[in-house]
Amino acid sequence: MNVMIVVTHLLGTGHLARALTLARAYITLGHTVTIASGGMPAAQLDRGDVQILQLPPVRSDGVNFTVLLDDQGAPASDAMMGDRIAALLGRLAAQAPDILITELFPFGRRILRAEFEALLQAAHNLPHRPLICSSIRDILAPPSKPKKAVLADQLIDTFYDMVLVHSDRDVTPLELSWPVSEALAPKLHYTGFVAPPAPSPHPQRSGTNEVIVSAGGGDVGAHIFAAAIGAARQDPDRHWRILVGGADAAERGADMARAAPANVTVEPARPDFRQMLHHAAASVSMCGYNTALDVLQTGCPAVFIPFDAGSEVEQGLRADALARLPGIAVLRSADLSPDRLTKALLEVTLTACRAPRQAGFDGARETVKITAHHLEAM
Repeated sequence: MNVMIVVTHLLGTGHLARALTLARAYITLGHTVTIASGGMPAAQLDRGDVQILQLPPVRSDGVNFTVLLDDQGAPASDAMMGDRIAALLGRLAAQAPDILITELFPFGRRILRAEFEALLQAAHNLPHRPLICSSIRDILAPPSKPKKAVLADQLIDTFYDMVLVHSDRDVTPLELSWPVSEALAPKLHYTGFVAPPAPSPHPQRSGTNEVIVSAGGGDVGAHIFAAAIGAARQDPDRHWRILVGGADAAERGADMARAAPANVTVEPARPDFRQMLHHAAASVSMCGYNTALDVLQTGCPAVFIPFDAGSEVEQGLRADALARLPGIAVLRSADLSPDRLTKALLEVTLTACRAPRQAGFDGARETVKITAHHLEAM
């Protein structure tokens, strides 16, 4: 099968990471994949094993997803957006994929509606129309207005063959965050969670007995890092490691390191982060899709501080669902302080160990199976 996956991450890198995991599952099973990526380049995620078409990159203006900025921080121009559409359509025509997957759209990324609709219409006009799928995570940002859900239904009905829901229906059904209409329900296909293979323990046991603090691959998390530095001062006998993501990680990290006590290491986000969780005393992080799965797959005790700026609720819903498990606590951003973080860490580290979860993470391979089956039936 020949697969094209289209994804644009605007703040963190979770959407791109999930798309890459899907791509690698297809490649492992002998298929050809191209990812068209419209967000900022994320070198830490690129292993060189997936063909990536980098579109002229855009990002959001912080948590304001109604404004697109270019890689210089200026408003994205009409000419630049036109170049993105041209690159997408050119790739589609050259590749003529058997399967076209749009990540998140039409349930999100409505600001990019013009380029997605141009792509979808062009796909329908190909001599051999591909199987067209929408790929979504377990929990979506609930529509702020009913018309947004209606629009998604209309676009699914017009262009799409199926919606791949990367979740376990029994754990986080889509209805938890999105109104599933009678028209949408038959097109939903639950794949299980999409995660890379469970990480093995770190060969050097890096992270042993440390509190590892992270905030994803974007330029957010300053409040988490500040609280962690304050908590580390109250915990001088334990080592804390702060992993900083984003394009300016080195500069932000240097500023933090100057303010941190001696028991804190500040460094850019590491590719061996998942392996380190096997040995850590605890993880402190937001509760994005990928980080949540890392915690489950390693059994690491965790304090989640869900991202909730700009009225975001997705991570809060996920964190509350996971907090029913032992060794996981939730702190809201409004409640975050060094004292409360210290208390939450004490709570999760004194709880009985939670074994690494092994089942339910094969959503990438299941996606390959589901799409292959439906392609054969077309």
